Amino acid sequence: TLLKVNNLRIDFCRDNKWQETVHGIDFEVFEGKTLGIVGESGSGKSVSNLAMMQLLNRRMSRISADSILLEDKDISKLNDNEMTEIRGKKIAMIFQEPMTSLNPVFKCGFQVMEAINLRQEVYKTTSQRVEEQRHKGAKAQSQCQSSTAKEKVLELFRKVMLPNPEVIFDKYPHELSGGQKQRVMIAMALVSNPKVLIADEPTTALDVTVQKEILKLLKDLQSENGMGMIFITHDLGV
Repeated sequence: TLLKVNNLRIDFCRDNKWQETVHGIDFEVFEGKTLGIVGESGSGKSVSNLAMMQLLNRRMSRISADSILLEDKDISKLNDNEMTEIRGKKIAMIFQEPMTSLNPVFKCGFQVMEAINLRQEVYKTTSQRVEEQRHKGAKAQSQCQSSTAKEKVLELFRKVMLPNPEVIFDKYPHELSGGQKQRVMIAMALVSNPKVLIADEPTTALDVTVQKEILKLLKDLQSENGMGMIFITHDLGV
């Protein structure tokens, strides 16, 4: 078992009153297996997973759970800094709309490269950061890291079967099709080889043929990496 959620409850504040919206759910995610969470729009599918990753607005929501065990470690009581090390590295999420999830003013390659550099910064210890600041060749080192990060992005683009990765690296989101944008989002989610991948309706805005390609890609990546996957949808056929 990679992930085990016990009695997750979520309240939202409306008109200065707290109202319970998710009424105590339990689920388990196993290595190399997919858990489907199915329900109509507004039933709490996405909210439950955002709550698990502590991505809901804390002023407007209250989250409680008996436990949320990730590889037998309870993450339900972790603070923001501790959760930053979990998100992306252990649990990653592909959001519903690639059209709105990608920043329209930055090129696709840069956005994935930024995610790689951010993960590297998170993993550094304070002493490593201090040492880098003292280092006289910090600029050269930074250029070297950028070059390595770009190679990593191109490798990920090939992994998610994007055509002409070098060309797509320099494209803006509006220059790509819906299926290509979703593949960029999947590449971003795979930056740190997460143990658990949450796919939040990743095929909603795509036509049937592209849906099939994305579903096959996710299954292939899952078998290759042994990920546990949570697949959120309102479409039983998918």
